Amino acid sequence: MPPKSRKSTEFTTLQGTKDADKPCPGSEEFVALCKSVDSRSFGYRFVKRAFDIAFSGCVTIIGLIPCALLSVAIAIDTKGTPIYSQVRVGRYGRPFHIYKFRSMVADADDVEKYLTPEQLAVWKRERKVDNDPRITKLGRVLRKTSIDELPQFLNVLLGQISVIGPRPISYDELEHFGDDAALLCSVPGGITGLWQSSKRNDATFETGERQKIELRYVKEASLGLDAKCFFNTFGVMFSKRTGK
Repeated sequence: MPPKSRKSTEFTTLQGTKDADKPCPGSEEFVALCKSVDSRSFGYRFVKRAFDIAFSGCVTIIGLIPCALLSVAIAIDTKGTPIYSQVRVGRYGRPFHIYKFRSMVADADDVEKYLTPEQLAVWKRERKVDNDPRITKLGRVLRKTSIDELPQFLNVLLGQISVIGPRPISYDELEHFGDDAALLCSVPGGITGLWQSSKRNDATFETGERQKIELRYVKEASLGLDAKCFFNTFGVMFSKRTGK
């Protein structure tokens, strides 16, 4: 069982939201609001879940030995546990731990130690920066090929996310969606999706482009769009663009 990270304070922070009249993510009121804006059909949801289980099961079985060997290399490279977890916003705004292969140094949480003031400002806003000094040489390869996200197929099997969907975000990042937060949380997040398979490194929260792309997926969710995202992901993985 992958190890859990330190307990995040983001969920508790959001509980004390400034807008007292708005339902708190994860609350009964917020869950009801999410369900009311979910326009996906039962048939679509059934087929999507069946695909999630079948595809993730195959990836997990086939990748068991290679991932075990990779874990040893990561532990040596980062001086930390090969798999780590972070708290993310799940469906209906409920928190869950998302798993990843470690691609940064073991003490990467100490951002002030590694980032310049300019990088730190970007990190606080986007939770990622260009040329992040915390990423190891092996980690850059893992991120470029998205191999660092392979452990998330365990999250899929647990029903916490889907293979295709909006990228799971932190509670701080959820604030960028404003009144559309419930709409975003009405569907499960995904390992890949419309944002990841298109303008991943160009569309940001600051410009508002990322919110538009993620919400577009939620509004237009279909098997056809899922297939497009799925196959486009391979082009992104092996292009010159890199994950930050």
